Amino acid sequence: MHEPTAVATQYTIRRKMLVLLGAKFHIYDANDNLIGFSQQKAFKWKEDIRVYYDESRSTERLRILARQIIDFSAAYDVVDSATEVKLGALRRKGWQSLVRDAWSVLDVNDVEIGTIQEDSMVLALFRRFLSALIPQHFHLRDQQGQELAEFRTHFNPFIHKMTVTVYPNCPLDPMMVLAAGILLVAIEGRQG
Repeated sequence: MHEPTAVATQYTIRRKMLVLLGAKFHIYDANDNLIGFSQQKAFKWKEDIRVYYDESRSTERLRILARQIIDFSAAYDVVDSATEVKLGALRRKGWQSLVRDAWSVLDVNDVEIGTIQEDSMVLALFRRFLSALIPQHFHLRDQQGQELAEFRTHFNPFIHKMTVTVYPNCPLDPMMVLAAGILLVAIEGRQG
């Protein structure tokens, strides 16, 4: 459990479940203001998630790009669209994620600076083999094991909802943390 000394920042990512082709993601700040929108296309060979400031899709905010078409340990570059600067990358831990979802958080040079992991092995197994109704809970920790953020899904049959809590000690750009949340909702959410 994390004991923050200052106030943590919270975001909510919502993905509508009953969209026929693709997926729509809405990202809200703690005051329920829309700060991001993405409409993912269905049947894409290579993930290319574009996040805009709002539903008009007039100004792109963030890109999450898969490096390869099919990759068991897929890596995704996270790019700030306004500056064209790579914020870092996220790489799925292939074999480890079969039982318990796990991701590596990489810096701009692809050096691992943290990990995102599902809460417990027992709950992960239960989710996979008995009931997808149990919400997922992930922790983002640095290389020393200090918790930087957490991602918690909430049960709702119509909307996949995730609360992202970024702790004050997190050195990562908040958009990098939100990109991780979007991937957890988009990629891991398909399993349920």
